[in-house]
This record gives sequence, C-alpha cells and structure tokens, in this order.
Amino acid sequence: IMKKRILIITTVILPLLYFFSSCNSGTSVDNSSIPTDSATIATGAASFSKNCSGCHNFRQDGIGPHLGGLTTEVSADWIQHFIKNPQQIISSGDERAQQLFNKYKKIVMPPFAALKDDEVNAIIAFVHTHKSSGQQMAKEKGNELSNPIPDTIALSNLVVNLQPVTQIPPSHDSVPRTRITKLSFQPNTGVLFINDLRGKLYKLLHDKPAVYMDITKLRPKFINEPGLATGFGSFAFHPGFAKNGILYTTHTEAPGSGKADFSYADSIKVTVQWVLTEWKTENPGANTFSGISRELLRVNMVAGIHGVQEINFNPLSKSGDEDYGQLYIGVGDGGSVENTYPFLVHSIEKIWGTILRIDPMGRNSANGQYGIPKSNPFVQNQNTKALGEIYAYGFRNPHRITWSKSGTMLACNIGQGNIESVNLIMPGHDYGWPIREGTFVLDPHGDLNKVYPLPANDSIYKITYPVAEYDHGEGAAISGGFEYWGTAIPQLKGKYLFGDIPAGRLFYIDMVDIKQGKQAPIKEWKISINGSPSTLRKLCGSNRVDLHFGRDSQGELYILTKADGKVYKLVSATMNPANVH
Repeated sequence: IMKKRILIITTVILPLLYFFSSCNSGTSVDNSSIPTDSATIATGAASFSKNCSGCHNFRQDGIGPHLGGLTTEVSADWIQHFIKNPQQIISSGDERAQQLFNKYKKIVMPPFAALKDDEVNAIIAFVHTHKSSGQQMAKEKGNELSNPIPDTIALSNLVVNLQPVTQIPPSHDSVPRTRITKLSFQPNTGVLFINDLRGKLYKLLHDKPAVYMDITKLRPKFINEPGLATGFGSFAFHPGFAKNGILYTTHTEAPGSGKADFSYADSIKVTVQWVLTEWKTENPGANTFSGISRELLRVNMVAGIHGVQEINFNPLSKSGDEDYGQLYIGVGDGGSVENTYPFLVHSIEKIWGTILRIDPMGRNSANGQYGIPKSNPFVQNQNTKALGEIYAYGFRNPHRITWSKSGTMLACNIGQGNIESVNLIMPGHDYGWPIREGTFVLDPHGDLNKVYPLPANDSIYKITYPVAEYDHGEGAAISGGFEYWGTAIPQLKGKYLFGDIPAGRLFYIDMVDIKQGKQAPIKEWKISINGSPSTLRKLCGSNRVDLHFGRDSQGELYILTKADGKVYKLVSATMNPANVH
C-alpha cells in the first residue's frame, strides 16, 4: 500500500512509536531496565524484521519515523502503555501524543491490547541497540522547500453519488478488516473480481463475494507481511481468457523461498521475494479455480514495501495488435533508497523502480520463462547489460497502470516525503527517482524528506516529469484511478479520477489537459450516499480509509475501502455550485 509518514499502520507494531521519535522532551530517560541479553535482542530483531522493517529503519523517516535513539527520548514503560491503548494516552492530554496527533492529521493506530509484554519488550530491546539515528546526511544545500506546491487543490462543484455494491468478508479481526486493493473483470464474462492482500481472490456472483482462488493454499510459502502492501499484490486475466483460461498474479514469499531471477549482492538484506505466476484453469467458466501454474519471474526486495503491486494488460489492444497479450508490470524500488542502496534503482540494468513489458507466453528471457517483445525500448540498446524487459524507469512505486480511451498510458507514482504524481508513460523514458521526486530535486544520499528546486541546466538530465502532482499538504499517498469510460454519468466524461489512499480525498484531472511537459490542474470532488452528502472517512468509520479504485467492462467506476472491506459503485453525479469554495 508506499512510504509515508502515516500514523495508522495496523499490520505492524512499531508505527505507533513515531509519536515518540519525533518529539524529544529534552529530559534524560532512564531505560536501564531494558533487556540487553543477546537472546532477547535476537528475538526482537526477528520480530522487528517480520512486523516493522517494512515501515521503519534507523536512518530516517519513512512510513513511520526512524527509530534510532528512540529509547533515549521516551521510557519503555511509556511505550508499553501506548501500545496497549494509544487512544487513551492521547485522550489523557499527554503533550507529546497530542502534538503529533494533530501534526499527523488526527490519524491514530488501534490498540494492541492482545500483545504479550514479552513480545513488545523484545522489540524495544532491539530498538534500544540503535542509539542514534545513523543518518548519513549530505551537506545541507540551504534551499530546501518547506512547501513545494504552495497552491491548494481547488474544490470543484462535482458531487458523485455512490451505491453500495458488496461487503468483502473480513480477513482480520482489527482495522483494516480487509486489505482489498484491486477490482477488475474477467474479459469473457465481465464478472467482477477483487483481491485481498491476505491471500484471496473473490469472484462477485450477483454482487456476493465467493472465493475463486486462495493463494495461501496454492502457494504454501506465501506471506503477507511485513509492510502495508505485501501479500497477494495483483491479478490480471489474459485478454484471451475465454479460450485459454490463463490469468496472472503477483504475491510475496519469504527470503530464500526460491531462486531469484533478479537479485543483488549477498551483503544486502532480502526481506521478501515477489513472484509473478501464470495460472491455467481447467474451466474458464468455473466459480472456483482449478488448474496448473508456473512461475515466470522472482525478484528479491530489500524491504517489504514498494513491491510488484500492479500487473495489467492494455485493454484497448485487440487480437493481432502488436500490444495484444503483452503484460505490463509495475516494480517498485523495494525500499532500497531509504535503506541506503540508491544504486539499485534508476538504471536500465536493474529491475527495481521500473515498469516492465513482457510477453508472458514467450520464452526468450534470461530464465526462459517469458518473452521480451522486440519493440521494447532497450532491446537493441548498445548497453549489453540493459534489461530488455524494461519499458520505462525511474519510479519509487508505480502503484497503478492504466490507459485512456485515446491510448495514453498513465501510471501513478507514490512519493517519499513530499510529492504524489500522475505520469504519462512513454517507452524508454526516465521518470527521475531517486534524483527527483515529482518536479523537484532529491538527494538520494541525504534527507529523503527534503526537496529542492530544479537546477538551471535541468534539461541535460532528460527526465520526464509528471502531468499532475500534489504535495503532502494535500495528502500522503496517491491512489491511482481510471479515466471514466462509462455512459451512466455524463458529468465524468473526459475525466481521470484518482485520490489519496489514507485520507480518502477524491481528485480528478481533465484528460484534455494531459500533455507532456505541462501540469494538469487537479480538482477535488465530493460524494453522497443515497443522495446525502458524506465522506469516505465517515462511511468506513476510520480516519485511514485505504482508498482504491476499480473499473468494470462497461467503463463504470468503483471505490474500495480497505478499512471496512466495502465496495461502492459510482452511479450518478450533480454539479453543485454550493460545493465550490
């Protein structure tokens, strides 16, 4: 689900600690009672790696803050109490908790009352071994931008009415109840499918979810932690599914579960492996999957973030077209940059931080399990080490890939500490990460939460910049959407709808404004439910919405909210002048 300073992280334990690491009371803390024996620290290190490393490191802030030096600033007892009931500490008026509660937009994690004290103590013991942040900062440039995009997103007069469609069964007993991330359809029938990162693919039968595929049973080495977006990442039906019964999935497994096709030096840690699998069903019309599978590729990742969360076919391509059956794959940087390995990305010789284009039924790849289309931009490159699979590069997390009706390819890139972007994807182009974040300079060896103005000679870098972007004054992580292709809501014609994952804010840009080298103005839109104004936060009952979009075979759009596992369809719209501020 992305590297943000977000307070609510329910799949890990330590995110709550950013309450403390960002505020230093200035007083000495006596934590001499924290265990220092190697056995406890080793237990804590293992637990940290499993539950926390996807969001925290000891260098600098990411999804959660860096934890270096934490136990010199706050007591272990305080941490223990906060873990058990964070809302109680905030409500008590505690100055430290209140300050950050307000700073981080009043988003708070749920209590972890069921955790045993020994579990938390071991993690704290491991954190205690990191006495300082260990930040290796480059020289301050002195011109960092505190507010990269001063203009605020304008509120439009568009109000879209939502209709509840279904409720996905809870896959956990705490928020988020589900981890639903993608809604798509079977090409031959138009039937909708929805995946839950915790391992299930649901088929909607008369709007009722039924398990079509359970990755946890089909792949025994499957894991869905650490991190916000590990697990059953994505799925895509081959456009010829009606005849060949083939679909594709991505999922995570533990380090060493298989031989990686894309790896790096043994001295660099591996937290998870992402796996791309082809499945062939015995009966394309069946309500549950039964068939065979084969692995196409496997990628090692430094951390449990920014993985292979998107695979997609071009929905406009027809049988006989050059692009028909070519699979596009969004590969994130795997947290390599914030874990001090920026050299793993921004290269046509490495897979991390790229969008790939492969022929899944071909066999001319290095491992012989898939094909590399001859028309890919780096196939004939003079650099003999260039990966022919790469279609475009320079991404942190190409979270969603889609196409406009006119054939324009778009991808949303989740940023680090400042910029969320929509990008016009062109073969062979460089999108800048990690020397750029949006239209701003980033120092990959310095503080990743600071950006700087572009240099006067910027054109020499030949970087392709976003067609739309917003900063973290407006949100925290972009949720890629779709151009509206339907007919039920004429007010949405020509609009690309997207939003912000945690906040649940809803945005759009007009497709006519999407042009290379120019920024399309972003506008906000509102929702109603059964004709009454509402918000996604109100509907899902959580300050962290975990917003995602889907589109059906008729071009109509859907909204998914992880927090409560609900799915809504956009059914009508009004243009309300009173909405404009």
